[in-house]
Amino acid sequence: MSPSTDTREYRESACELKFLVNPATAEEIRAWARSHLQPDPHCDGDQADGYRITSLYFDTGNFDVFHRRGSFGRSKYRIRRYGLGEVAFLERKLKTKGLLAKRRSILNLNQLDALHSSPALRDSEAFWFHRRILARGLRPICQIAYRRTARFAVTDLGPIRLTLDDDLRALPLSRLSFDDQTPSNLVLPEQWVLELKFRGELPALFKGFLQDFALAPQAFSKYRHAARVLGCVPEPAAASPSPDPAAIPTPNSMPNGNSLPSLSLNAGPGNYVVGPQAMATS
Repeated sequence: MSPSTDTREYRESACELKFLVNPATAEEIRAWARSHLQPDPHCDGDQADGYRITSLYFDTGNFDVFHRRGSFGRSKYRIRRYGLGEVAFLERKLKTKGLLAKRRSILNLNQLDALHSSPALRDSEAFWFHRRILARGLRPICQIAYRRTARFAVTDLGPIRLTLDDDLRALPLSRLSFDDQTPSNLVLPEQWVLELKFRGELPALFKGFLQDFALAPQAFSKYRHAARVLGCVPEPAAASPSPDPAAIPTPNSMPNGNSLPSLSLNAGPGNYVVGPQAMATS
């Protein structure tokens, strides 16, 4: 787990827990994070722990990602931008055995149109993204933007990270470019998204944090929520799903033999065990 603008093509797999919290609780959590964790070194703002994220999310014509059909339910493809930066990050977020792994490459904003053209990117590190969105029949569906507060720490079990996202806004978008001009819709007005990321078992610091705030993880997808609110996805119909490209070979970025037990919140305080049921995609 690395800072938000890590440029490595592959990032190590991590566990991720998500929560929806009201603004008052979110402010208390942010105060806790600022007293227990360090600011993300790539952040800015008064506390040097915030930045804005804007992402373009992809899906098929039959919205197989939204409906979690076949292998489409295990991965998301998106193009992400931090602040008003001049570069974009092409990302695949893959969920395997309850763990999340990310592959990403950098591309200048003025090169995004080249994703339509194989020759233009053949010698680029972004060529894999071009090939995958073509093979899977993916196209841009919507743009989602939000403010993020990010804090991290290094523990004996590895790095841990806490993020709080608010002012979640979205608009339908079908082209390969970011739209900084069109007014967007506030799609999660009274809630913030809290995420905890770590490797292996739940760190003691996060275990105490969850006890103190009496939080229980829940599944939540920014893309699915925004697409539903915006009306991008039609009501379920009898249309046949797109062909499942699961058989297409992809690099395996997951560590061998990585499996975790289930997350139990019924075993009493302090007995959190992390596993596949607790994982959600963003």
